[in-house]
Amino acid sequence: MTTDWTPDELMEVNAARALASARTCFVGIGLPSTAANLARRTANPGLVLIYESGTIGSKPGRLPLSIGDGELAETADAVVSVPEMFNYWLQAGRIDVGFLGAAQLDRHANINTTVVDRGPDKPEGRLPGAGGAPEIAANCGEVLVVLRHRLRNFVAELDFVTSVGHGSGPGDREKLGLRGKGPTAVITDLGVLRPDPATAELVLTGLHPGVTVDRVRAATGWELRTAPTIDVTAEPTHEELTALRALKTHPGKAGDSA
Repeated sequence: MTTDWTPDELMEVNAARALASARTCFVGIGLPSTAANLARRTANPGLVLIYESGTIGSKPGRLPLSIGDGELAETADAVVSVPEMFNYWLQAGRIDVGFLGAAQLDRHANINTTVVDRGPDKPEGRLPGAGGAPEIAANCGEVLVVLRHRLRNFVAELDFVTSVGHGSGPGDREKLGLRGKGPTAVITDLGVLRPDPATAELVLTGLHPGVTVDRVRAATGWELRTAPTIDVTAEPTHEELTALRALKTHPGKAGDSA
């Protein structure tokens, strides 16, 4: 299959589309930030981007290097303290969507970004850590997750639980007192997974063009179930690809907008 887009671009475009109806998004760095900034340039120009460092309504002209990138503050509508960001905005349930990445994800969309077991006689593999992800996963109205679909990422059991998705199944979030719905979609470079309403287990609901169910199952560390009907995602449009590639290459200036 010959295309003019890469699997990563297809993943990023579909992740941006998932934000089409959101008002506010708490953005993680990396793939979530790429998707959220692309959404503001395509599917949702009015999307308010919120970063952990305290910036609200950031409009960076390039992808930020970290939550501390100065352009996030320079282009924001407001900058608040980190305690205010968490205590008033996040923990009070004032943010619609949290967008996270993951190193490991299990069948109930629990996330590990802390440490991985590298095998016998090897030291633990240290990852970037939790940051604000546990609070984002607990308190945003819903959570979207974006990551590449590999066996090492989609595992039967996490080496460490950094952020709770749906725990061990229905009712766990309520027992823990978590405010939001938890993960509602996982977008990968192969397709889209969503939690089954009855079991809260991730099931395959969408395939990207040219991808088969068998290929997704081979890259998943548990026996992946499929939805009764599996959609095929639309290919990226010229507008989406142009905006994405410009976002990744544009040097950016403070105040740049879509």
